[in-house]
Amino acid sequence: MGVKRKALLVTVSAVTAVVMGAGPGVGADAGTAGVQGAAVPEADLAHHGYVSLWSDQLTVRFESENHGPSAVADATVRLTFSVAVAAGQSLPANCLWGGDREVLCRTGQLRAGGRSQETALDLKAAGRPVEAVVQIDTAWNGGASDPNPENHRHRVLAPATGDPYVF
Repeated sequence: MGVKRKALLVTVSAVTAVVMGAGPGVGADAGTAGVQGAAVPEADLAHHGYVSLWSDQLTVRFESENHGPSAVADATVRLTFSVAVAAGQSLPANCLWGGDREVLCRTGQLRAGGRSQETALDLKAAGRPVEAVVQIDTAWNGGASDPNPENHRHRVLAPATGDPYVF
């Protein structure tokens, strides 16, 4: 075996040993896991609410909940819209625009077994769409691992009937 191949093999083996020796949770949150051996907290975030579309009015109401077992200092919920949203609209104080069809909302602290206050978005769609799809997901959960991601990922189809479509 050539010198270059041996050096490459030693380097790959060393990197593999470091990664495997770091244990589970590595990469879930580089700020809490790793060198000091801190355990990654576990929190089960869920988002529940409804989406409604009538004429050009797109309404989203939701709350976030932490089923635990660890508290979360803060989390961010991402809402993505399939329809164009009219420019220049204001958002609640805990939300900001992430793009022309994306809104990011802060939940605040969520203790284990706790829930956030309701976030209410009342937006005007550009034009009068016959339907809208809203995707709701956790963009950031404070670095906690979440063993049940299905209850915080939703895709809601809302026809322009004015009815609330629950998630």
